[in-house]
Amino acid sequence: MSDLFANAALQPLAERMRPRRLADMVGQDRLLSEEAALRKAIESGRIHSMILWGPPGCGKTTLALLVAQYAKARFVSISAVMSGLPEVRKVLAEAEQHFLRGEATVLFVDEVHRFNKVQQDAFLPYIEKGSIVFIGATTENPSFELNSALLSRCRVHVMDAVSVEAIEAALALALSDSERGLNAGITISAGQLRSIAQAADGDVRRALTLLEIAAEVAGTGQGEVTDTVLQQVLADRTRRFDKGGDHFYDQISALHKSVRNSHPDAALYWFTRMIDGGCDPGYVARRLTRMAVEDIGLADPRALGIALQAWDAFDRLGAPEGELALAECVLYLSVAAKSNAAYMAYKRAKRDVHETGTLDVPLHFRNAPTQLMKDLGYGKNYSYDPDVEGGIDYAQTAFPEALGDPTYYEPVSQGAELKIAEKLARIRALRKSHGSP
Repeated sequence: MSDLFANAALQPLAERMRPRRLADMVGQDRLLSEEAALRKAIESGRIHSMILWGPPGCGKTTLALLVAQYAKARFVSISAVMSGLPEVRKVLAEAEQHFLRGEATVLFVDEVHRFNKVQQDAFLPYIEKGSIVFIGATTENPSFELNSALLSRCRVHVMDAVSVEAIEAALALALSDSERGLNAGITISAGQLRSIAQAADGDVRRALTLLEIAAEVAGTGQGEVTDTVLQQVLADRTRRFDKGGDHFYDQISALHKSVRNSHPDAALYWFTRMIDGGCDPGYVARRLTRMAVEDIGLADPRALGIALQAWDAFDRLGAPEGELALAECVLYLSVAAKSNAAYMAYKRAKRDVHETGTLDVPLHFRNAPTQLMKDLGYGKNYSYDPDVEGGIDYAQTAFPEALGDPTYYEPVSQGAELKIAEKLARIRALRKSHGSP
């Protein structure tokens, strides 16, 4: 059994400053305001099994502890990283015994998304029976990482990254709280506290750890946290960016949609965020190439070439110089005319291919390298367009007879496709007037 509120003198600052009341939680006003349903349920002791989904340091563990505290229940904590199925079963068996004696157990499972399906299923009968109140914490999207059976028995509560202002308030409290705070008369400016809050990137625990390190480097008594000291403490900070996780896909989605939205400033911001967070620039280059094909297409045929050239430039120059080539590509794609007409045309053609099967090529379009094929009518009456006045035989059919003459490509009224649309409209009208199906 864990009691993370005990032995404060031996704990790091972040642990000592853990909130002891719901009112002390910072940065979760949406979820825990006085009128919020979850807060009312916790304060009344009407607790339920839940999944807490949010970034590191937003207060998932603290909230689970408070749930147990308000409900006057046992609090048991396990980590999906450290625990296997035998330990899980042992904990559940103990909870069952306490349940039979009328004692409630809050079972907190950190990093619950790391448990496989079999391990997740082990909790189900105990949740259903009420032997445990299950609280799982995850930084990953529960829809993808947790099985449906577990999700159906829990409510998902989304926790937010803590704002810079809320973190500043937590830092100020750590400096002023004589019981649990630093207990060291250090001198640190408001601007320096803000720098720590910004560097923490929404993580209260990280901010308090940085403050504690800064205080140790400055020294006890009347030690001063100088800008030099703070620079050393913050030197190795990294942004919140998990390769392959939700933040990764959220940010690449933001980059892609900013380009599609013709917003070069936002696109450059998200590109820089990803590079700053350690994303592989080669991955970004591949995604930019996809944007050039999928979202710009023939509205600006130069976009694909620019994307490929930027990719090649990065491969030749490497980081950081090559990153500028990718940044220039981001800006160009953002301001380029947009069209998904080619993409949609391909999807329509693909649909017909799948639905109609292997239709025969029209005889006049077939290759006739042998006399037998010619005798069978292959290539007969084929009209060679360059020899036709105007360069196009409008009466010549090109589709299999069963398809008629469907329209897949519909150019948009932007960029180069404006002229493509005009030309294609003339061709299609003439083809129709000449009796093409």
